[in-house]
Amino acid sequence: MASQQLFPPQQQGSQPGKEHAMDPRPEAIIQNYKSAEKLKGKVALVTGGDSGIGRAVCLCFALEGATVAFTYIKGQEDRDAEETLQALRDIRSRTGAREPMAVPADLGYEENCRRVVEEVAGAYGGRIDVLVNNAAEQYERPSITDVTEADLDRVFRTNIFSYFLVTKHAVRHMAEGASIINTSSVNAYKGNKTLLDYTATKGAIVAFTRALALQLAEKGIRVNGVAPGPVWTPLIPASFGKEKVQQFGSEVPMKRAGQPAEVAPSYVFLASEQDSSYMSGQFLHDNGGVIVNG
Repeated sequence: MASQQLFPPQQQGSQPGKEHAMDPRPEAIIQNYKSAEKLKGKVALVTGGDSGIGRAVCLCFALEGATVAFTYIKGQEDRDAEETLQALRDIRSRTGAREPMAVPADLGYEENCRRVVEEVAGAYGGRIDVLVNNAAEQYERPSITDVTEADLDRVFRTNIFSYFLVTKHAVRHMAEGASIINTSSVNAYKGNKTLLDYTATKGAIVAFTRALALQLAEKGIRVNGVAPGPVWTPLIPASFGKEKVQQFGSEVPMKRAGQPAEVAPSYVFLASEQDSSYMSGQFLHDNGGVIVNG
């Protein structure tokens, strides 16, 4: 990966962002990725798996032998979802996993969360072995006075309500040895003055992860998370102006944004019993060298 880069100025202007419209396209798989069947026979559900980090996680999981289902927003992320689904099918032809699924849903509401979980579990023998809560949205707002109650409701529904509600229904289909992985952000640890509501949700995810890990320990279900720094995903051109996009990632010690492919192996590590069986309630920090505590 390059030590430094500038992105071409670009802005999508609405969310969810579209990966197919980005320049350059995010990297979803590390070149010459070495799989080791770490998730062979497992069933994984990834929310927001059509693009960005979610897509990279789906593909890595599939390369490790998992059967993968993911969610996306119908009518807005169809093209990205189809690309991800086709890539999963290509991998499946080599690994022998079951047919992947792309499930459209707005996960801000419990009935949709319940429906997704039941559809996925029903398709794969009533079980879910790995759950990745990853769906997110963010908006720049310079002042707290710019945040309306409706804004707060929307961002919290997507970023933390969905994590809570998908997990609530998924744990009924999870057995000892299962793994839940939540996507937080470096902003939960260092703050971000123009992403106040987003940052608040990411802090809530950290607390949710730690508390749930304690609750599910007796069931043998591990709960961990990843707190990425600046990563080149569709959320970036959909959230920020052209100038900020051009400089995106330059503020971290490594002086560049990360690629989804660089983050996804952390999810594989946390999903794999052979790699992280003694870890729960913890976060991995793929953030370009930013030092955080916790």
